[in-house]
Amino acid sequence: MGAGGVKVRDLHWDDFEPLANSYLALYDERDAEGTIGISLFDERPKPSGEVAWFSDLYRRVLEREVIVAVAEVDGRAVGACTIAPAGGSAPPSETSHVGVLGILVERTHRGRGCGRALMERALAEARGRFERVRLGVFSTNPRARQLYERFGFRSTGRWVGEIRRGERRIDLEWMTLELPPGDGPKR
Repeated sequence: MGAGGVKVRDLHWDDFEPLANSYLALYDERDAEGTIGISLFDERPKPSGEVAWFSDLYRRVLEREVIVAVAEVDGRAVGACTIAPAGGSAPPSETSHVGVLGILVERTHRGRGCGRALMERALAEARGRFERVRLGVFSTNPRARQLYERFGFRSTGRWVGEIRRGERRIDLEWMTLELPPGDGPKR
């Protein structure tokens, strides 16, 4: 058990409901405050779409194509960190050596070590499977950027106005972490 009672583990089939609910809650957060630092669809996805997304994610985990670390508190999933090949699904492409990181932590568990614990686990699994990991972070989310910098991510560019939230434009900063070769199993 990690800091704040956080346990980080592999993805389980029964994580669907808590993770889908955590994701859908971001839409309420965005609509209420507009400040959530993650890009979302214009409209909240339908439940059938979430089922399809999770089924595909779970399949890709079983096939060792995607890394998913899950944060659990009191027996319930409260966040997840994924690293997927930049080239998408099989067959491998010229960008499959690059992993794309995404992270989600329920609002009530942010700032309690969940993000750090998720990143530690996901990046440990990424070593030897990817040569580089990249992510995009909102310019309006300095807390997330600081977390990524603590893990060694460095800014590699900024796409000005990439996110359009209502009438507001937000810059998206790209960050990259180079992973040393030979630190783990190959894909």
